[in-house]
Amino acid sequence: MTPDLAALAATVLIHLAAVLWSQKSLEADIGREGNLAPRDGTQDLSQRTERLRRALGNHTENIGPFIIAVVLVQFTGSGSWFTAACAWTYVVARALYLPAYALGWVPWRSYLYFAGLLATLAMIGTAIL
Repeated sequence: MTPDLAALAATVLIHLAAVLWSQKSLEADIGREGNLAPRDGTQDLSQRTERLRRALGNHTENIGPFIIAVVLVQFTGSGSWFTAACAWTYVVARALYLPAYALGWVPWRSYLYFAGLLATLAMIGTAIL
């Protein structure tokens, strides 16, 4: 397995952790019955739960471009130490982004977001140039 694909596999684990953390916090706010219900109405959620849900949404939005970057690198045969470093920079940035968002680490959360984004764009650039 290439380093880029290993980083993609690690991203799946980060995503699962984000889902579980968000759901655990939600269940703490609304209880098991509320979590199993359709959740149609507005409910008062804790600040941490709201942050975790936004962090999960942001993570979900950023997985797509990273998957594309890894696929492009694999299909074009442009994998190198640089793309591996970019892929793992993305993984570390996304892993740190979740607690940074949940705990309100400003401005570090934004720096971590941009580190992941720039790493993804660098991989795409390497693959298409």
